[in-house]
Amino acid sequence: MTDPIYVTDALIAEDIDAYLAGHEKKSLLRFITCGSVDDGKSTLIGRLLYDSKMIFEDQLAALEADSKRVGTQGQEIDFALLVDGLAAEREQGITIDVAYRFFTTEKRKFIVADTPGHEQYTRNMVTGASTADLAVILIDARKGVLTQTRRHSFLAHLIGIKHIVLAVNKMDLVGYDKAVFDRITLAYRAFASEIGITNFTAIPISGFKGDNITALSDNTPWFKGPALIEHLENVEVGSAADEAKPFRLPVQWVNRPNLDFRGFSGQLASGKVKPGDAVRILPSGKTTTVERIVTLDGDLGEAAAGQSVTLTLADEVDCSRGDVIAAADNPPEAADQFEATLVWMADEAMIAGRAYWLKLATQSVSATVQAPKYEINVNTLDHLAAKTLELNGIGVVELSTDKPITFEAYADNRTLGGFILIDKLTNATVAAGMLHFSLRRAQNVHWQATDIDRDMRANLKNQRPALLWFTGLSGSGKSTIANLVEKKLHRMNRHSFLLDGDNVRHGLNRDLGFTEADRIENIRRVGEVAKLMTDAGLIVITAFISPFKAERELVRGMLPEGEFLEIFIDTPIAEAEKRDVKGLYKKARAGQLKNFTGIDSPYEAPENPEIRIDTTAMTPQEAADLIIDRLLG
Repeated sequence: MTDPIYVTDALIAEDIDAYLAGHEKKSLLRFITCGSVDDGKSTLIGRLLYDSKMIFEDQLAALEADSKRVGTQGQEIDFALLVDGLAAEREQGITIDVAYRFFTTEKRKFIVADTPGHEQYTRNMVTGASTADLAVILIDARKGVLTQTRRHSFLAHLIGIKHIVLAVNKMDLVGYDKAVFDRITLAYRAFASEIGITNFTAIPISGFKGDNITALSDNTPWFKGPALIEHLENVEVGSAADEAKPFRLPVQWVNRPNLDFRGFSGQLASGKVKPGDAVRILPSGKTTTVERIVTLDGDLGEAAAGQSVTLTLADEVDCSRGDVIAAADNPPEAADQFEATLVWMADEAMIAGRAYWLKLATQSVSATVQAPKYEINVNTLDHLAAKTLELNGIGVVELSTDKPITFEAYADNRTLGGFILIDKLTNATVAAGMLHFSLRRAQNVHWQATDIDRDMRANLKNQRPALLWFTGLSGSGKSTIANLVEKKLHRMNRHSFLLDGDNVRHGLNRDLGFTEADRIENIRRVGEVAKLMTDAGLIVITAFISPFKAERELVRGMLPEGEFLEIFIDTPIAEAEKRDVKGLYKKARAGQLKNFTGIDSPYEAPENPEIRIDTTAMTPQEAADLIIDRLLG
């Protein structure tokens, strides 16, 4: 996309520097347009671009060429061509994602996100709304409030958009009837109050005719304003509200170009700060004062929400990327368990109990999501029972992180309350979320220090703790080899314990089945037990299929580096089926055993295990000897 130009602004030709200086000082409003199919979003955006006298160079060239071709320079032709171009993009699928457009007026700059209206593209609308200050919700005057209207309004409110414009479009097709407009406004107000929207601005418009877009129309003398552009130019958004909140600066990086300078850089999420202000570093809780506010243009006497700055502090305190510098007398909370609303964005369903990367502001932690408390039907707003969330599903969940994070409720601070979840294996973003509050049990449960530590217990046993994690298909030989390893360790007077997959399902995990979620919980529990046993100084041996890489890596992360040894019993499925001592493969092939690994449930083989055993080339005794040598070598 090329840089935008004005078509008629003479100031560009007369004094480009003055134009650029004035343009730079304009405030920026980000907003979205949403509505049902054929409600007129493309027409409205085309009208906003055209009437603001701004188009893009490539669009201008196309308009001029087509105008010459049809032999006219008339406004109707130019506007029609512009709208046709926007409509063509939608037909080609471009706005199945989110199409962003830039335009400007004398007072303000705008970025408008044209979001898709279909329910199957809920995740795309959430993406477009995540940075928006305002939502223009279009309604076809002939149709009134529809299911899509309710859904878009709910999503806009959910994402935290404070300013709603109800644009009742196509008023020209209902004769500019005031009664129609009033009826739709009244119906929308009744619905909006149900979901917490207490204030909105209703405007009767015709995107095609231009009524009430840039100026009040003679066709609606009963409407006293404002026109859409006037409202967009004057609505108060962003900085004013954010500046009134307590000071928060998520640290993006530590700036240390030399030994004499150490600054902490980031963008103010809220509030104001000036040299001399007392601040607190979270989550450590250390306090100090601001010494300088440094920018490329020189030091500032004060910085406010939205500005990117570097702070220097009066004391040498521990502060790094992911920490939050906050007002000392009004700091945000830190916790590791939360309730949140989650919007699922991945093609594969959410798996309860699986660990994902959670990114919130500049913080990155490992997080585990529980099964939804309920899923929200965005069309009816009903709360539905659910065990998972599918693509575009929205639900309320509880989640826990592996360490405390600094946060605020999303309703109070979008920066410190909004997060994304990332799949640990693919690095794909799978969900967006909004934190509600911390779960109080996270604050009431504290780690109890003990005088005897894991090193003392291990020294008493004269050994180094370790977790030998056997993984492989059913029938691969895991239990056989694991049992031989423990027997050899016992003869060597080593203290060990074998956790076998079948055995733990008779007690600890007797309540779990073999669904993907149950398998994940099975491994999580075993990992926690194994961790406690290694804390006791034991050599722990586990024999589990453990089919998913993410859960094996979760257990690895529970232990100190070097104590987790992944042992891949690499047996081809054809060989495992030949053995089939328990007859499980036969039942699975016959459809009598569901979710059987290797048949109708996947096995994700280790890519870089510490030890790989090929049972087609090595006897169990040889495999056990190799593992013992590696463990004690």
